[in-house]
Amino acid sequence: MDFTFSEEQQAAAEAARGVFADVAPDTVPSPALTAGAVAEGYDRPLWARLAETGLTGLLLAPEHGGAGLDPVALCLVLRESAKVLARVPLLETSAAAAAVQAFGAAEPKAALLAGVARGGTVLTVAGHGRTGHDPAERAVTARRDGADWLLDGAQTAVPWAHDADLTLVPATDRNGGIVLALVPRGHPGTALAEQISTTGERLGELRLEAARLPVTRVIDAEGAWEWLRNLLLTGTCALALGLGERVLRMTADYTSTREQFGHPLATFQAVAVQAADRYVDLRAMEATLWQAAWRIGSGAAAQRPLPAAADVAVAKIWAAEGVRRVAQTAQHLHGGFGADVEYPLHRYHAWAKHLELSLGPASAHEEALGDLLAAHPLG
Repeated sequence: MDFTFSEEQQAAAEAARGVFADVAPDTVPSPALTAGAVAEGYDRPLWARLAETGLTGLLLAPEHGGAGLDPVALCLVLRESAKVLARVPLLETSAAAAAVQAFGAAEPKAALLAGVARGGTVLTVAGHGRTGHDPAERAVTARRDGADWLLDGAQTAVPWAHDADLTLVPATDRNGGIVLALVPRGHPGTALAEQISTTGERLGELRLEAARLPVTRVIDAEGAWEWLRNLLLTGTCALALGLGERVLRMTADYTSTREQFGHPLATFQAVAVQAADRYVDLRAMEATLWQAAWRIGSGAAAQRPLPAAADVAVAKIWAAEGVRRVAQTAQHLHGGFGADVEYPLHRYHAWAKHLELSLGPASAHEEALGDLLAAHPLG
């Protein structure tokens, strides 16, 4: 595979750097000092700038007002957003819209995707299930009732649930198939309870009780949920990489200027070795991320010996373990200064923990990888 980015992908990353250049990670209260949510919703002015730059429709085809780019381009943009802890539903909206574009019915698709490209429609995905470890599709059941579908169950930790216009909810039907339901916010038969993430952002527990949806609002195409989940996981890895890179840079800057015994901390062997180990983590996170994004975007998902889900699992294992180690080492090398609420490192630490556990911890993906290896013997 070729790790060289195309001109279009590089242009997307450059546009993202321009949008995020003046974004500060401390524009909301510290989660360490806030009992509830740090803010009511996402950063709407920043979201509007992303829409003006064409980054909200990055994966959408030109006929829907999008840029027609691929998951690699999206990951490049997400990487930049995480460096400033951008509070926008870019991953969830982009991934959900791409799934609707690829698998959704024609009737609601055009208007919905055009709204996403303009930034006027926000989407999210209920991808955590009840625990974040068990498959999300098992948390909700779906059954046909005439021309409609009825949904029952609950999904926890839904990002931006209180702001999104539609939530894509995976559910299992009576035949064991998996469907994706497009559930409008406040839809009859649904209830939304507030949850707070480690980052201080509002999440939602979405409860469904005989929630009725027309067939046009339910995607029953085979493989739709697996494709969407792989894209969400890969995007989460991109966020972890961007955050880790910024944290390591903060650590390098601090240890280069902070002196002990008349010498910068960075000149001590113990400090340099720890920083070097974390640099290796980041490079492994990067290599596995681009492998996963390339598999999803190139159409090579079904190639042997292993499906794309294996590469995605490897990327998430590295991202979860790597971002945790980077954040912990940064806190250690900063000393007490890392816990100062006037300094942004504690915010990055909270986001790192959230990304580590998002869509399942490393252990869940190690189990999934083991299942794939058992089902697809390499020998």
